[in-house]
Amino acid sequence: MSAVPHFRWAALVALALCSGSCGVYSPYGAQTSGASTYSVAAFEMLTPLATASSALALTEAVRDRIQRQSTLRLVDEAGELQFTGEIITWEVTPVNVQGDETAASNRLTIGLSIHYENTKDPELGFDRNFSRFADYSSDLDLLQVEDALVEDIGAQLSQDIFNASLGNW
Repeated sequence: MSAVPHFRWAALVALALCSGSCGVYSPYGAQTSGASTYSVAAFEMLTPLATASSALALTEAVRDRIQRQSTLRLVDEAGELQFTGEIITWEVTPVNVQGDETAASNRLTIGLSIHYENTKDPELGFDRNFSRFADYSSDLDLLQVEDALVEDIGAQLSQDIFNASLGNW
């Protein structure tokens, strides 16, 4: 018998042993710990300036991100991977102050406090704060651009949350 089939067999066994020790990953690279379901509870508003529609949009951004970047199935509650959160920061601040002491831009900053529970591997769970911002022209009222800003910030926050939980960064 030739040495080539033995080498291929040994290489296959070594690959299986190495990949098995690194956790369970989906085809998209998400570390699912063998879970097949996830749930994201509607984010609560702990800051009076946040709107209900924005809370819903941020919740949906996280749900959609996990759906798109993993093989997990969304369930209403008690998923094997569970996300709950609160909007803890919603603030508008002037930026790019010019010589006449007027702001050329305003900045909307949104902060979330996220509790992540992994029922398959509890050590991977966390309580963590995430914050992102987007700037807009001071010529515009926040109500005119709020939906677009929340969509932009929600995309950034959802990627951060995905990376911290399923990307295991």
